[in-house]
Amino acid sequence: MHENEKARQALQEGNMEEAAKALHKAIEEDPNDPVNFINFGNLLAGVGEEDRALQFYQKALELDENAATAYYGSGNVLYNQDKMAEALTMYQQALKAGLDDPNLHYMMGLVYYQSGRIPRALASLKRALEQNEGDTEARFYYGLCLAQSEQIEESILEFERVINENEEHADAHFNLGVAMIYQEKAEEALNHFEKALEIQPDHMLAANGKKRVEELLGN
Repeated sequence: MHENEKARQALQEGNMEEAAKALHKAIEEDPNDPVNFINFGNLLAGVGEEDRALQFYQKALELDENAATAYYGSGNVLYNQDKMAEALTMYQQALKAGLDDPNLHYMMGLVYYQSGRIPRALASLKRALEQNEGDTEARFYYGLCLAQSEQIEESILEFERVINENEEHADAHFNLGVAMIYQEKAEEALNHFEKALEIQPDHMLAANGKKRVEELLGN
């Protein structure tokens, strides 16, 4: 069994130490294979050793400047460190290197969304959903982007589908409530705010929405 396969099996069994040993041996046996460094980087990122993970991804890229998954792994580490501009650069490099993956498009969509670049976020999230229509979180953010683009009807369809896939999605209920306010459907809005609070009692936005709708209905 190849050392990478041993590492994969050890990871499946939750044995990080054995996985690290196998990957270390794989690097010793073939120090010119970027995949070995990418796999070790993924392991380090998974256990929170992010700076070391970046070093391994960088080594992989020194061996192969088109190692798309090394760019992607680096992007994820930088995203977790709230370095959005640097993360986006890495994701764009992964895309340029040929990685056409729903997870990559989703992460690019998140970065674009969080930086307020809504049209680009829409395009990336749409691509993610074309490749994996069962990605509930990608659909939720796609709905948010539609709402922020004032495509309210379209956003409602997406939020409703999110809830069909995960009825405990508090943020989807909250945003459906907001959409119902825009459509002047106060009772439906109240139902969604209450559902969001039932799922997540400390959902302050839902609490404020509920209060606002109750005042409207009271008047």
